[in-house]
Amino acid sequence: MEILPQSAADSDLTQNRERPEPHRPPGRHTVEELSTVVVDAAHRLHRELGPGLLEAVYEILLARELRRRGLEVIRQKPVPVAFDGLQWDEGFRADLLVDGRLLVELKSVEQLTPVHPKQVLTYLRLMQLPLGLLINFGAAKFADGVKRVVNAHADCRASRLRLHPAPAASPTPSSAPA
Repeated sequence: MEILPQSAADSDLTQNRERPEPHRPPGRHTVEELSTVVVDAAHRLHRELGPGLLEAVYEILLARELRRRGLEVIRQKPVPVAFDGLQWDEGFRADLLVDGRLLVELKSVEQLTPVHPKQVLTYLRLMQLPLGLLINFGAAKFADGVKRVVNAHADCRASRLRLHPAPAASPTPSSAPA
């Protein structure tokens, strides 16, 4: 990974949105394919840089790498929230929104806490998105820092994190004692 000159880093800091390369139109990937590309790019960053940098550094570099791979990425997207007749133009900011369909929430902490995936699920519900990734660059091993968060996503194969597991089958009436 190269170290950027200050002026190049500053331009990435001020630009929240760049268009993907012309040969890869946005929206051609499924959300599952997008998540695979994001995890691969994040793994590369973690392998080459290691843990311990500020979250903003990983955010800028991951967004840049995803754009190089032809994806549309919006950094720090303000998301409105409405509740009980009140509305906020900016209820929270999504770290990365990939191709308008995949939420990526980044952390750079020693260990994720139980509230982190719940936070992502809240964001997914408010944005009406099916799938999000929670990536913690602070974990010693990359695999320990990646969580999938599912919000009513029909195609959630190989999901490591399901906050809404399928209900257990109820006993059949014939097996109940009379």
